Amino acid sequence: MESAKQTHASLEFFPLTQERWPDFEGLFGPRGAYGGCWCMWWRLTRREFEAKQGQGNRDAMRSLVEGGEVPGILAYSGGEAVAWCSVSPREHYGSLERSPVLKRLDETPVWSIVCFFVKKSHRHQGLIHSLIQAAIAYVRSQGGQVVEAYPTLPGSDQVPHVSSYMGLPSMFEAAGFVECARPSKSKAIMRYYIEESPEP
Repeated sequence: MESAKQTHASLEFFPLTQERWPDFEGLFGPRGAYGGCWCMWWRLTRREFEAKQGQGNRDAMRSLVEGGEVPGILAYSGGEAVAWCSVSPREHYGSLERSPVLKRLDETPVWSIVCFFVKKSHRHQGLIHSLIQAAIAYVRSQGGQVVEAYPTLPGSDQVPHVSSYMGLPSMFEAAGFVECARPSKSKAIMRYYIEESPEP
């Protein structure tokens, strides 16, 4: 997994493996990023999420990592984890699969980007764009062909940071994603199609 490292400017990106759990835990802090989430919102039923909120969600995420699943990638600056992107095959996100709004568009196997978290000291520095590029590179390294995202559509007012954890359309457009559906007033479904590398 370490060989899947990609470098963008001064950033380095690594899949979250058991060895990197302390870095993930340090980045998310005592609140588990937002309100004890620990990036489990899309993986659990709403009842399970509320019951586990806080320590329970932390333990659930740690169990995934210790079991060998890679739930996303970490961005490092100067050896410190400063940002996170949750990217996995869509079927790993049970709540996403059950969503009445973000339904599957078709039977195409896709990898889903469902969350970003950036350390407060590193926000507004363009890290999300680099995270998206690194997520695409990681999916490509795992043999994935389509990356799907579910950004929040901005309204007349600025979208609060906590409400934009799934990204904004402009962020994905800049990375080459195309809008495939707009299932609600607040959500779009966008895709990036990975081209197969030519044979040597």
